[in-house]
Amino acid sequence: MKKTPFVLWFDEISKNDTAIVGGKNASLGEMFQQLKSKGVAVPGGFAVSAEAYWEFLDHNNIKDEISKLLKQMEKGRISLSEAGLSIRKLILKGKFPDTLSSEILEAYQRLGRGKTAVAVRSSATAEDLPTASFAGQQESYLNIQGEKELLKACQKCIASLFTDRAIAYREAKNFSHMKVALSVGVQKMVRSDKGSSGTIFTLDTETGFPNIVLINGIYGLGELIVKGKVEPDEFMVYKPFINQKTCLPILEKKLGNKSKKMIYTKKGARDTTKVVGTSKREQETLCLSDDQVIQLAKWAALIEEHYQMPMDIEWALDGVSGDLFIVQARPETVFGSKVKSHLTICRLEGKGKRIVSGTSVGKSCARGKVRVLSNPKESEKFKKGDILVTDMTDPDWVPLMKKAIGIVTNHGGRTSHAAIVSRELGIPAIVGCENATRVLKTGKKVTVSCVEGDTGFVYEGNVQCIQKEVPLSKIPKTKTKVMLNMADPAAAMIWWQLPSDGAGLVRMEFVINNHIQIHPMALVHYQKLKSKEAKKKISSLTTGYRDKKQFFVDKLAFGLSKIAAVHYPKPVIIRLSDFKTNEYARLIGGEQFEPQEENPMIGWRGASRYYHPDYQDGFALECQALKKARDEIGMDNIQIMVPFCRTLEEADEVIGTMKTHGLVRGKNGLKLLVMCEIPSNVVLAEEFSEKFDGFSIGSNDLTQLVLGVDRDTETLADLFDENNPAVTRMIADVIKRAHKKKRTVGICGQAPSDHPDFAGFLVREGIDSISIIPDSFLEVKKVIAKSESLPKKARKLKNGK
Repeated sequence: MKKTPFVLWFDEISKNDTAIVGGKNASLGEMFQQLKSKGVAVPGGFAVSAEAYWEFLDHNNIKDEISKLLKQMEKGRISLSEAGLSIRKLILKGKFPDTLSSEILEAYQRLGRGKTAVAVRSSATAEDLPTASFAGQQESYLNIQGEKELLKACQKCIASLFTDRAIAYREAKNFSHMKVALSVGVQKMVRSDKGSSGTIFTLDTETGFPNIVLINGIYGLGELIVKGKVEPDEFMVYKPFINQKTCLPILEKKLGNKSKKMIYTKKGARDTTKVVGTSKREQETLCLSDDQVIQLAKWAALIEEHYQMPMDIEWALDGVSGDLFIVQARPETVFGSKVKSHLTICRLEGKGKRIVSGTSVGKSCARGKVRVLSNPKESEKFKKGDILVTDMTDPDWVPLMKKAIGIVTNHGGRTSHAAIVSRELGIPAIVGCENATRVLKTGKKVTVSCVEGDTGFVYEGNVQCIQKEVPLSKIPKTKTKVMLNMADPAAAMIWWQLPSDGAGLVRMEFVINNHIQIHPMALVHYQKLKSKEAKKKISSLTTGYRDKKQFFVDKLAFGLSKIAAVHYPKPVIIRLSDFKTNEYARLIGGEQFEPQEENPMIGWRGASRYYHPDYQDGFALECQALKKARDEIGMDNIQIMVPFCRTLEEADEVIGTMKTHGLVRGKNGLKLLVMCEIPSNVVLAEEFSEKFDGFSIGSNDLTQLVLGVDRDTETLADLFDENNPAVTRMIADVIKRAHKKKRTVGICGQAPSDHPDFAGFLVREGIDSISIIPDSFLEVKKVIAKSESLPKKARKLKNGK
């Protein structure tokens, strides 16, 4: 049998060579060979093979001693840490055989005349598999220069096969220690110390939604992003649009603090890298341009297509040449290997005091006692079922993390070590909290909630979390379209697997309230704000934006586009902002621009605001955001709905105002709809049909105004009934009138969600679509399917309701 060479160049390696050069090097070779011609840039290099690893052990006569130490560990005679330390010492005392060192140094000379800086990375033969990533279990060494330093780094990599965390990981995954070998990758360094670097996932890491590319980035070398020492910038790109020249499909640009960066040290320094603080300008500037984001997304899609599976990728931007590179790619291990037959829905029940918040990881909750730790060596203090609270984690924490029911860290983003491991373990985590170790106290009972969108919260005490399974195979098909009511862009991706017909109601005000938080007029008139506190908050929230108004436009456009992307090309109906004056006033800077009303529920809200001199500049920002989402980002499935439109004259005013901002009915397929929530909308349905493409019934407001019952008044709660004959006759009437004019009618009110039987009445009357909250989807679908299967006469509700 032909002996494997000690050194193999990347252009000699393919993805089938994991047993020879490990998963990391096999992947680099595969990309270098197969994807370079398609434009994917991979720095050149070579692999020191697994054969060289065995040769090193044999030459130093330490294989039997390693095996002996591992057996003593397995029998409990020595601890894992004792075994690991002893094995690493054995390896580091050894010497390379002359034939092996000669081949390594000869390749190094060929790579860059013996002077080039290289990255020296570990690549285990049981690594980067679809079911086990082994990410971060072995060591990497950056900015290595010179023959002596190269051999030393290679030897350290070999020793790192027996770090405590690597031994523990193999034990957990049932890999035999003596059958796993270590290959070393030697790759030209990209000068990302003067540029930026980061990670890419070819799906949404929290929900598995496959149509996005998620990019995280920081300034300097990429080690800090994986270790979670800084909060990175985050970019989200809609994958199906990346090759379209007519749009820029970036769904999100989130500025991280990037307070530190890792850079090279000068030649001759004891350490090859060091961590320094970033400048204020770097902290306030995104680390990638739009063009660079799209370039990385294109490469990520090519890599995913080549491997035919979701991928976890590392990238680097050379700050000297300005060139981008892919420096690593491995299978994504959380969603990539799973085919889900059901959805797990978690919902928080009850209330508690929020004490800490950060970026949520996972979509579940955990209740337990806090255990604040500063070092993984404190593991004896940690009990199974505790909530781990620490500054940040690295691979040394993994054995302890497996005992945790939840994890909270001060630092880190969605692709930090804590986030990646938490997903793989299936436990909720909140990262990047900044103050978790200071605020949370050991022994305190808390609830970790990751079911409320992008932001995770730690609550005092035990807050109940309800979990249920929705089997996808049991959802029936219906003729009546069933759509979803959406509000939170982050939560929208949870429901991507539901076979809905689109989103029938997206509440713009929820996106404004949760993701922008600022009154639009406070941004328009920022310099004239009277409140110093409001000005300070706005300045902090809009970091990186010279034009405060553009902050509102971008954030709103991104939020709406994320929801539209989940459903594309199915319609997504965005309702223009429908805050009441008291709700607008609660936004940052809002009090200065809002009147006080006795009854805001029927006051200055909806359509009446959009053309009014006191709000028209704020409405202009809403229109700019919608235009950006549709025309620039490419989400032309977005339709626009006007709420609380009292008169035909008001409809003309709103339509005319929108037209001045470039939102023209029929242009680029734009449909305009109107909420049917006022009796005048029903009475004048034929006339409103001339101005709009359809109606969406708001059952809450319609019930309120038909029965004269304030829906927020508890004392009148018994009178508030969507099933009242006066309300149901109104609904039946508008469906009939609108259909006469060939206009569609949907319903987006709460009634079908709260009372699924109400859907039966709507089907009988010929409703075109029903939009409901996601939790009710299965139940309402079943009711509609049953109602559609009955003869028309049998579909009537009791008492004519």
